Formats: sequence, structure tokens, C-alpha cells
Amino acid sequence: MSVAFTKEESAETASETLLPDRPISPHENLVTAAGLKALEAQLKQAQEAYELAQKIEDVNERRRESALPLRDGKYFAARVRTAQVVPDPTASDSVSFGSTVTFRRDDGRVQTYRIVGEDEADPKQGMISFVSPIARLLMGKAVGDVFENAGQEIEIVAIS
Repeated sequence: MSVAFTKEESAETASETLLPDRPISPHENLVTAAGLKALEAQLKQAQEAYELAQKIEDVNERRRESALPLRDGKYFAARVRTAQVVPDPTASDSVSFGSTVTFRRDDGRVQTYRIVGEDEADPKQGMISFVSPIARLLMGKAVGDVFENAGQEIEIVAIS
């Protein structure tokens, strides 16, 4: 039955519970070992929140409380299923997935980032996605390499 023929509260609830799926990146789902563990923890958290919401007696409230964990659960299940764990690099002669790279900009700023999977990325915590523009520029470079980005010279000073 269409929500048009139900009480107004149900129509409002329906609009609150029909959340669009979280977009899934078209890129390979490369992750570090820690990244996979984080995805699994987020999936478990979404599943637990969904199960808790299913215990709510009021059907409208149950739908509202279930919507977000259901959407997140589908997303994290897909990300765990497609995750490709990339081992930490064994050498530090060039920048690769999992590397921590320090570089100096020509304005004097020195920045350090670890290159990780998309779901792990958190620039404030020093982790950038391997598909980010700066990570793409850094990949394959070695200490001492200099390149240009957005009109600035960047020099790689350390890789670990």
C-alpha cells in the first residue's frame, strides 16, 4: 500500500527511512591490514545498531532507527567483501601504497602522510588515500625527487 493512503506520520517516516545507498568508489578497494580491521569493526557496529533498532516496538521509530545502520551495513559489507589487503612495503626506496612519505613544499612547509585506502584516509591524522591527487604524484618517487604540483615545487625528503 502506498504511504499516500496511510496516516501522515507514516509518510514522514517513510521519507526518513528511504536513505540512498552510500556511494562505492570505482577504484580498487586497496586497504592496509589495519584498514581491513577498521572496516570489519564498522560493519560489526552497523550490524549491532541495526539489531538493537529491531527491538523497538513502535514501527515508525524502528524504521527511523534502522535506516542508517542498514545503509551503513550494506556499504561496509561490500567494502569488506571487496577489500584487497596490501602488505606494508618492505623497502623504502620509492613511494608505494602503505609508505609514509615526508615532503617539503617550496614555501617551506614540511608534510608527512601515509598512503592508505580510501576508507582509511584521514588527512588530519596524516593518512591520505592512494587515489588522492598528491598521493598519485608521490607514487613511484624517491628521496630527493622534485616535482611540481599546483605551481609549487615539492621535494621528497624521507620515505618509510
